[in-house]
Amino acid sequence: MIKALLGETAGNHRVICRLCAHECRIAEGKTGICRVRKNVGGELFSLNSDRVVAAHIDPIEKKPLYHFLPGSRSFSVAAMGCNFSCRFCQNHAISMVDEETAIQGDAVAPEQLVALAKEHNARSIAYTYTEPTVFFELVLETARRARAAGIRNVLVSNGYLTSGALALLGPFLDGANIDLKAFSDGFYRKYCSARLQPVLETIAAVKAMGIWLEVTTLLIPGLNDEPRQIAELVGFLRGLDRDIPWHVSRFFPQYHMEDIPPTDAESICRYLRLAEDGGLHFPYGGNLPDSRWSHTLCPQCRGMLIERSGYHARIVGLHEGACRSCGAAVAGVWS
Repeated sequence: MIKALLGETAGNHRVICRLCAHECRIAEGKTGICRVRKNVGGELFSLNSDRVVAAHIDPIEKKPLYHFLPGSRSFSVAAMGCNFSCRFCQNHAISMVDEETAIQGDAVAPEQLVALAKEHNARSIAYTYTEPTVFFELVLETARRARAAGIRNVLVSNGYLTSGALALLGPFLDGANIDLKAFSDGFYRKYCSARLQPVLETIAAVKAMGIWLEVTTLLIPGLNDEPRQIAELVGFLRGLDRDIPWHVSRFFPQYHMEDIPPTDAESICRYLRLAEDGGLHFPYGGNLPDSRWSHTLCPQCRGMLIERSGYHARIVGLHEGACRSCGAAVAGVWS
């Protein structure tokens, strides 16, 4: 255990965890909703921020981030745990913690993570796979050291941080992909045990802080694919910035949703067209066979900028952040 940040005493040996929007009030000897932050003697401790359960070299496109150092390597790390309980979680084996004894991982210090990233020529460290909010202390210290070493930091998150947590971490973040699981509070409450509004607030805050932002939605048939809801989601993103890349991913049956069929590929394409018609410059398809929705096109002349096949990216029409054909500036982090 290590002393947790953003814990607040509340009397009667209770603590309030101000890390995420659940803001759990935790009795002595108990954990919060995430099961990895515990009240010990009236103080809040992290049970997982000294235990790395996954560390891999990934293409940055896998996050997915399509406008952030395309073609580069990202050193991806995770500790166990999540503050959601999504019934469709693809990483449930390491994200869902039922009890303290289930927390696994190896002791890897932040300075070691940075050294490993440098050793593998990774241009960024991605905090990903599970929910990085709940291993916040590890993320924050690693991000500080990575920034000092000239390595970028990327957060892949459900976006349920408090403003206090984002204020601490934000200065060290260079990019983020936030899941916007649906544009429905009812969906969040029923299928994720969370709320929509804090996620919308985080997306807006990340954008306002100047952190490069991309957004992902997993489209689940019959649950979050109602056309009016999708149009509202597109409108929300457009209202923040038309240049925010929106990744629409195909659902496959898993975890507690094995009875729901995979998303039809044409449904994904239909909503990507809706997003394009609705004014978003960069809609992308995920978990799809190679298609035009994998590539980055110039929003002005529609020339090919970045060609993708799977996680492989090839820059063909982009030079120093601008379209080679028409000279239009293209939003992103390119160097």
